[in-house]
Amino acid sequence: MTEWLLDGATKDPQSITADWKPSEQKLIEGVAVREVKNVPKGNGYLTEIYRQEWGLDSLGLAQVFQVLLEPGCVNAWHAHEYTTDRLFVNYGLIRIVLYDGRKNSATYGMLNEFKFGTIRPALVVIPPGVWHGIANITDQPALILNLVDNAYRYTDPDQWRISSDTNQIPYKF
Repeated sequence: MTEWLLDGATKDPQSITADWKPSEQKLIEGVAVREVKNVPKGNGYLTEIYRQEWGLDSLGLAQVFQVLLEPGCVNAWHAHEYTTDRLFVNYGLIRIVLYDGRKNSATYGMLNEFKFGTIRPALVVIPPGVWHGIANITDQPALILNLVDNAYRYTDPDQWRISSDTNQIPYKF
């Protein structure tokens, strides 16, 4: 043991590779992630949000909406029976947590956690049956775009919710 280490100290695991790609986190079955880069322009910057050619999924695009999440706020937990969410975060800093509640999935019970925002924009594809929650982990508002394959049904929403402090998901915001 090295003499400078204090009792209980643990070494950080790898989080990024030498070419700045996230280290391998096993993803929940059906989840896809695409980090994107901001392209500086003469008057600001451009950020690509979604391109079908990225091959993240083969679904259509039926609706795009934006959510502003106030500082420190949490929106958890919810899932869909039919709808695939494509969450795009590029303003602020958002923690996205996924839980695979699909009993027939090879990754049943698995958690994924991501932090994306202004500095590290990304698109996260979340299939039906995967519970998800988001938290704004800054002191400023944060923005999330959602590019869904099924538009919101006003009279029969495909939204299922449980409390953010449920014991059925092994994660606490």
